[in-house]
Formats: sequence, C-alpha cells, structure tokens
Amino acid sequence: MSDKGLLGDLIRSLTCLPGVGPKSAQRMAFHLLERNRNGARYLGETLLKAVAEIKQCQRCRTLTDSEICPLCSKTTRDNALLCVVESPADVWVIEQTGTFKGYYFVLHGRLSPLDGIGPDELGIDLLEGRMQEGSLAEIILATNSTIEGEATAHFISELAHKYQIKASRIAHGVPMGGELEYIDSGTLIHAFNGRQEL
Repeated sequence: MSDKGLLGDLIRSLTCLPGVGPKSAQRMAFHLLERNRNGARYLGETLLKAVAEIKQCQRCRTLTDSEICPLCSKTTRDNALLCVVESPADVWVIEQTGTFKGYYFVLHGRLSPLDGIGPDELGIDLLEGRMQEGSLAEIILATNSTIEGEATAHFISELAHKYQIKASRIAHGVPMGGELEYIDSGTLIHAFNGRQEL
C-alpha cells in the first residue's frame, strides 16, 4: 500500500491502461467511487473473470473464453481466405467493416529480431499448419505498415508461395476524406505504389 492508501493504489493501477495518465486515472477513480460503485464492482468482477478465463483460440490465436473462438466456429465463412493480423484488436476492427468473410490468424506481434521476436513467438508453425491443410487459396496480409510489419508480411508471403497459396497485402495510402497536403510522404509513396486502374 502506498502513502496515499488504497485510493492512491487504485489511481496508480489505472495508469497501466494505454493513454491514461495520472490525471485521467484520478478522474476515473473518483468517478467510480463517488458516482458509480455498482459499475466499479461490475468492472472489477468482469476484469478478474476475463483475466482468469480468456485465452488464445487454438485455431486462430485471437482472444476468446472458449477453446475455439466464435469466428472460427462459424461454418458459413469462406475457408479459402485467411487474413493475417498482428493483434486481436485488428480482428475486431476488420469485423466492424463487415467486408471480410474469411477466417483470421493472429500473430500477437511482428518479427523483430532485436527484441527477440522470431517465427516461434508469432505461431508461424501453427500458421504453416493451416497452409498445409490445402483449403487456402489466398492469404491476406494485414500487418501494420512499419518496417517490422512489412518484413513479417514478406516472410509469410514467401511461406505461402511455398504451398502455392496466393499472398496479397492490404492497400496502404491516403485515408478516405484525407487531403494530400496533410499526408506524410511515406503514406503517399504507398498510395502511389498501390494505385489501381479505374
């Protein structure tokens, strides 16, 4: 316990959340304790349950509270398409668009030899097992457009070609509604290189 007691510990613990600094954590703590103790109790119980029960899907490695996640359990999705992403949050974002009807594979990171992250840490052996099943026609690489993300996409595309599976990369470029004068040069380079015929 800190010198500010349990309240100080609560505030400090809330700063572990991304984008939450000491002031935001303080506002959250006081809000929960002064105005929403039932919400705080539910949050605490749900968080404890989630930490205890949520694990990786045995097929795609996304986060789930069952052995096989609900998306992998759906037989109506396209078995020939597999989208490879860096994190479970990416799956949620893509699913919200309602455009992708295949399955997913979550790497939980990207290749980064300097940080000790290689193919084993990304579950590449499990991904290769999916390729060997013979049902995949295309792997869509939706890793981030960082140096490590690009290297990871290249590594997986080489693996896909070994099994005669088409590997494609999601387009990167100017966002919808974006104005060219505010776009950085790296994004513009990707946009020009990924241009399509109209």
